[in-house]
Parts: sequence; structure tokens; C-alpha cells
Amino acid sequence: MKSKTVIDVWVADLTFPGYMDRWMKWGEEFEAAHPEYRINITGQDFRTFPVEIAQAAAEGRVPAIAEYYFYMAQVARDSVKRDGSPLFTSLEKAIAGRTEILGEPVVIDDIIPALREYYTYGGDLLSMPSVGTTSLLYANTDLLRAAGVTELPQTWDEVEAVCKTIAAHEGGPSHAITWSNHGTFFQQAIASQGGLLADRDNGRSGQAEKVDLSSKEMLTWVKWWQRLHQDGHYLYTGKMPDWEGTLRAFADQEVAIRISSSNDVNYMVQTAKSRGFGIEAGIFPYNDHVPYGGNAVAGTSLWLADGLDEATQDGALAFLQFLHNPRNAADRHKANSFIPLTHASYDLLEEEGWFDEHPYHRVASEHVNRYPGRENGGGANAKDGAPPSQGALFGDFAGAQDVMTHAMGDVLAHGADPDTRFAEATAEAQQLLDDYHADRAAAGPRSPNSLRVEYFRDAEPYSGADLENIVQLSR
Repeated sequence: MKSKTVIDVWVADLTFPGYMDRWMKWGEEFEAAHPEYRINITGQDFRTFPVEIAQAAAEGRVPAIAEYYFYMAQVARDSVKRDGSPLFTSLEKAIAGRTEILGEPVVIDDIIPALREYYTYGGDLLSMPSVGTTSLLYANTDLLRAAGVTELPQTWDEVEAVCKTIAAHEGGPSHAITWSNHGTFFQQAIASQGGLLADRDNGRSGQAEKVDLSSKEMLTWVKWWQRLHQDGHYLYTGKMPDWEGTLRAFADQEVAIRISSSNDVNYMVQTAKSRGFGIEAGIFPYNDHVPYGGNAVAGTSLWLADGLDEATQDGALAFLQFLHNPRNAADRHKANSFIPLTHASYDLLEEEGWFDEHPYHRVASEHVNRYPGRENGGGANAKDGAPPSQGALFGDFAGAQDVMTHAMGDVLAHGADPDTRFAEATAEAQQLLDDYHADRAAAGPRSPNSLRVEYFRDAEPYSGADLENIVQLSR
């Protein structure tokens, strides 16, 4: 009996209930359709999996497919094997123009632009997006209507106006709005203003050598945020990032608005229903005093190991297409609120009436696929909508996020001057990037700092299970 070709797949276990069960199910279904293969899926701790992959590479054992967070894309590009050759190869080049692999239709040309472009470098799609999220605004419609607010704010000016209206309403919440002090919102705010975090076009036209956490776009965002806090509108929990604390504040109706990830749609809706108040989701507010520069995305992608034999590589490529066929991509969205990754998966959900029954889930797709504004058309599944998201690529991104959040914490909690504090943050982040380059030049990124996924000094670790517990307690 001929032995089966084994495809080792290492994925980040995001700890949401049933998350790894679905991965195992997809592996089993692929094996049933392709009995010559065995899909060996391993869930790695999402906080440490780049370290596990680097250690495996140093020992000469590399999974055929490995998952990285979006801001670890530079690490994946720079990672090498023991002989110094690249650890991963281009997904698009490996597909080599084929329209199907082992009978599985190739779907990379159908990936929505916001996600495809993030993982594209020099016109080449390097990896397969696996999780896609963006930032959204969630509102307690009961509290808004009580204050006379009938439409969700879409711009910074509109947010301020709504906050003032809520503050003037007797019997309203203690604060109007909250969000976590987390790097993803800095990225979103800067991208929407057309700003950059790093030189060389955000690391897109060459290896980024300089970071800038004190750009005009950064300071405009920081000072707007500071003003909301000083005026008593923004609730700062005093912790970083404190996803749980901001969710509790929304659940307890201490705030009328919470900005968070689109991944929180299910949690936010469940919380509102259990507490008996209405909820509506809207886009991440943008600066209406500058041209809209595009939408930032977050998530993960799957990277293909370099140097695989033909049977293993074709099996891995086929499995990646299978994961993203319309049915599987649509079901992944339903389970975890992740953005439907392809136009076909969005169309399937639309045809089945999913978005009509669950309108909250439509917003994220609309947000990443079209310009904001009530008058703009194009539709949620438009292929020529908003500017594509080409977020930053640079080393020790997690460290830079920690630096910017601590700088913001000092501005909010201690009254630090934004210009001075973020100039200091730029110098600190630059040192982290310089250290990354030194580590990369030695033997590929191997140090704990280069490979860290999240790094929050004095912060409590969190997981998807923590958010789930808050929702359960609110019922």
C-alpha cells in the first residue's frame, strides 16, 4: 500500500471556542477528497508560534504551511533555513498560473483587494490570507436615541458632536465612547489619513530602515484622542490594551460607543441582546479634514515552505485553495465574524440571506471594499472600491506597537505632551528596528524580540476565551 503524503500545517490557535475543531474538520474533509494525503494540523500558541517555527527551522524540520499574524509578514519574508536559503516561497509563483490544483479551483484572483494587497509585495502575492478583520464602531442605540442621536457618526467631527450630545443628556452614561489602547487603532487612523509608519513606502519598496511614530498623521490622531479624553468623552480604563475592560464598559452601559475589531461582532451583538439594549455597527471614524487614504486590515496569513517536493507542494497548495472555497470561507465568517476573504464567499452569504438576517456582519465587508460616506456607491463587494490596504512591513512591529501604546498611555494618564512623548517613542521604536536588522543579518530573525507577536509591558495577557467569558457573564 502506497504511503500517504503528509502535509504539516501549523496554525495559530486563537482560543475561540471550537476554533481548532473547525481546522481539524477541514483537514478531514480534504483527506476524504484526496485520500493520497494526510493533513497534519497543529495548533500553536498564538503568542509564541513564530518562535516555534524559527526553532523548527533551525533544527531542519519545517511545516509545509505556517501561519503568521499580518504584522509578522516581514519576519516571514526574512526567515531562513539552516543553510541560509529562504524559509518560505511565493504563493503566487508556486501556483504558476494554474487555475486548479488537484481538482481544487485556484481562488487567489478572487481574494478581496484589501487583503490581497496587504500580502502582496512587488506585485507578487506571497501568502494566503486566512483571517481578515478591520476596525468598527459599535453603538448602544438605546443610549443614542435617548440623547436624540439617530445616525452613527462616521467622521471624527461627527464623533465629537455625538459625544457632546450624549454628555448634555441628563441620565446618560458616564462617558460617550471607549476603545482599547492598542496599536491596531493607530494603524487604522494613520492609514485612513494616507500616512505611513515606515520609510520606503511603509516597507513596500524595500526593507524599511526608519520608523516614524511622530508623523503629522500620528499626532493628529493622538491629539484628537487626547481632546476627547480631556473633555470627558473618552473612557480610558488605565490599562493596555484592555479589550476586556472596554467590552465590560459597553456591556454595563457605562459608554454608548465602543470601537473594536470586526472580530467582535458576535460578542458585541450577544452582549447587547443579553443586556436588553439595541446595537448597531458602523465604520471606523475617519478624519474628514483630509482625503480618505484607505482602510487598514488585520489578521493572519498562511505561508508556503520553500523547497518542498512536488507532491507535497501541490498538496499544500490544493489544501490552501480548499480552505478558501466559497463554502469554507463563508462558514469561517459565520463562526468567528472574520471578513469573507473572497468575492465568491461574500456572494454565497448574500445569496443565502445571511446578511439580511445578520446586518451587523455586512459592515466590515462594506468598510474594506468601498469608500466611506453615505453617498458613495460601489457596494460591499465592489472590486474597484476603496484604496487597497498596503499596511506597514517592518521588523519588531509588535515592539513598536508597545512603544506607541505606552506613549499614548502617558498622554492620557499623565498629561504628557504629545509632540515630545511621541518623538521619544520614535527614537525607542527606531532602536528596536535597528536591533531587528542586526539580528536578521546574523542568521535571520531569531531573537525573542524579533519574533514576538505581542508585547505589552505591565499588561495582562488575553485571549479569545477571555472575551467569551465576559459575554457569558453578561447573560
